[in-house]
Amino acid sequence: MLAGWRKNLYIICAAELVAILGFSTSFPFLPLFIQELGVTELEQVEIWSGLLVTGGAVAMAVFSPLWGSVADHFGRKLMLERAMFGGALTIGAMGLVANVHQLLALRILQGCLTGTAAAATMLVASIVPRDKFGYSLGLIHTAVLGGSSLGPLLGGLVADSMGYRPAFWATGAMLLMAGLAILAFVEERFEPAARNAGSAAGWFFKDLGLIARSKTMWAMVLAIFFLQIGRNSDGPVLPLFVQSLSPSGRRAASTTGVILGASAFIGALTAAAVGRISDRIGHKRTLIGCILGGAALYAPQAFVSDATQLLVLRAAMGALLGGLAPTANAMIATIAPEGKQGSTYGLTASATALGNAIGPILGATIAATLGIRSVFLGIAAILALVAVWVAGAVTVPK
Repeated sequence: MLAGWRKNLYIICAAELVAILGFSTSFPFLPLFIQELGVTELEQVEIWSGLLVTGGAVAMAVFSPLWGSVADHFGRKLMLERAMFGGALTIGAMGLVANVHQLLALRILQGCLTGTAAAATMLVASIVPRDKFGYSLGLIHTAVLGGSSLGPLLGGLVADSMGYRPAFWATGAMLLMAGLAILAFVEERFEPAARNAGSAAGWFFKDLGLIARSKTMWAMVLAIFFLQIGRNSDGPVLPLFVQSLSPSGRRAASTTGVILGASAFIGALTAAAVGRISDRIGHKRTLIGCILGGAALYAPQAFVSDATQLLVLRAAMGALLGGLAPTANAMIATIAPEGKQGSTYGLTASATALGNAIGPILGATIAATLGIRSVFLGIAAILALVAVWVAGAVTVPK
């Protein structure tokens, strides 16, 4: 018989894998679906694609701290169910939209209601033993990376064979199944944080005020924010860079997919192992090592001469960067105020979402002014500075 926390952990991981697989199934073909909705000019398609991504990210950044506070007062399992069922409803409804304005409204609503990765993280951190934080959160990250790497392939197959709208319905069905699995099989012995009489807004600002008094927590929030900016800066330019490495420019899309998929796959394989190592030698030491290793592997990408060299560097980088999220989340679990893990993870999820939104803009700006290769050097510099920041500003209790 599995220990109760192990059973819960494995069920949450399986459900999160299905959920992220669903989210990733419907994401890659959004620009093509926009064209089906009547937007035909390329510039307009690009603008709407940017709005769909940014709108959801900003909404998630705004609502994540609120949901985290609700989790501390009403339960983390409930918040994971909210994220999965909310995703099932909003993404399933995208298959029924008549125009791009309705699609944007649903994307923003999706950002308000979802956030399964943050919800799963806060639930796992509240039910596993303290000395298993790194390993357990590594498994969650493995599920996230696994779903992210397989989802686009599944989405492409469904969209090509059945159309774009059924792909949204398939995503909704997967999220519904994941939510039902959490509802039926995960047990949470929740003890609500003490709260005074008053409005939910009052609890929320009180929770944030408690977290704000921790300099270490704010140092980690800033570190995560800049890590996400760095890691997402090459997103808009990587396909163009791959195209420039090929004499003919052919197969740039498929080659980019292989490079991204290899990095995600290697990261999924190593995330739990890196998390287990961090449980043994220390989360802070492991996090700094992963960040510095990532910086050391980003910089040479500016000097590659073919796609094979880029693939090797990105795959090696995936092994190190795959350990960032579980190690950082394990550190957060150890320094979060007692009973405020939900609010804390909500705040870090907000920082993550903002970093995800700003990173591509920064990368595109650097590429336009200094050239594509400069983007990789810029990312390496950001990661190196974050490593120095974590070493000096973040203190972890023994």
